[in-house]
Amino acid sequence: MATYEHPYPDPALAAAHAFVPFSTERRSDEEMQRRADDFHRLMEGRRSVRMFDDTPVPRRLIETAIRTASTAPSGAHMQPWTFVAISDPAIKRRIREAAEEEERVNYLDNRMNDEWQRALAPLGTDHHKEFLEIAPWIVVLFEQRFGTNDDGSKRTHYYVKESVGLAAGMFVTAIHQMGLATLPHTPSPMAFLRTVLARPETERPFVMFPVGHPLPGVQVPDLQRKPLDEVARFLD
Repeated sequence: MATYEHPYPDPALAAAHAFVPFSTERRSDEEMQRRADDFHRLMEGRRSVRMFDDTPVPRRLIETAIRTASTAPSGAHMQPWTFVAISDPAIKRRIREAAEEEERVNYLDNRMNDEWQRALAPLGTDHHKEFLEIAPWIVVLFEQRFGTNDDGSKRTHYYVKESVGLAAGMFVTAIHQMGLATLPHTPSPMAFLRTVLARPETERPFVMFPVGHPLPGVQVPDLQRKPLDEVARFLD
């Protein structure tokens, strides 16, 4: 059993703030490996989908995915994110029109340089974003640059982008785990989303996710992920 010279929390901290025991099931190395392999196989099948079925998706599934994403760790536990989920056809139409206008400038008016467009070429993306209307849901994730205390004063948020990035990844994972598909979509610039969705100036759009069932027969690029030895280093 490991021993610590400076245990956490120390008595003074525990007396001033609430702490509860952390409980988790201790599993054998073999069981942990089995669970890890099962989850890796599941996530290895994840792909970004650009053609969705228009079959309705129950709101409760989106709610659960957002709740799951909100279990992500965040700086000082500020949870500096807002998820805005849209199924209203008129609002989705406005989002599509605004996104396509920004993307038209990116692709056709050379706001994206040649190197960027060459990198995107194997994906076959362009400024047409009709999936934003067809997918039953669009979920826009906003980062809260700062918050407001009860007395109206400004509350600093820490490690905002890192925290919101973690929540975004967990949202994608939750959506894939339940059997739906999504696409992290970041038309640049995205300031129009704050206007269309009437969000306060304290928030900034981070990414939006069309969510739904993939269109039957949809194809995705035949991409290979980097092997472990290209993405990891072990110092043991």
